[in-house]
Amino acid sequence: MGFLAFVGRVLFASVFLLSAVQEFSEFGTDGGHAAKVFKPKLDVLSNHLHAHSGIVVPGIEIKNVIAFTLALKGLGSLLFIFGSSLGASLLVLYLAIITPILNDFYNHLDKPEFGQLFIKFTQNLALFGALLFFLGMKESPVRKAGKKKATKVKSG
Repeated sequence: MGFLAFVGRVLFASVFLLSAVQEFSEFGTDGGHAAKVFKPKLDVLSNHLHAHSGIVVPGIEIKNVIAFTLALKGLGSLLFIFGSSLGASLLVLYLAIITPILNDFYNHLDKPEFGQLFIKFTQNLALFGALLFFLGMKESPVRKAGKKKATKVKSG
């Protein structure tokens, strides 16, 4: 059972690890493709927060945000492979930050990209739920029913 759990964690973490490797290879001096996709969506969120709540989001260097999320994904997935709760927690943090910003289907309700964004959003929710399940299982005490030894009858 231990080997199967390890293989499952490797397969699960591969989603994050392969994505981190790809982003790292494209990072360059400006944050790469991820920065180009993330920047406009972060701007929309910042404007929305300012318009509706008065919160002013400080100017953040997008390259630093991409580097931070890259570190969360890479380190989190490597730690998760070895069964670490810290790794799962880093991946939960990554998904909590990225999912509502990148998959902003709620801003595209009447546009063609709504379906694609909604599917990606629900996929990230499923990954989020699986990580929470893993964390919950790590926290719960494992109660194995011990096998009772048969009592031997002494003859004689």
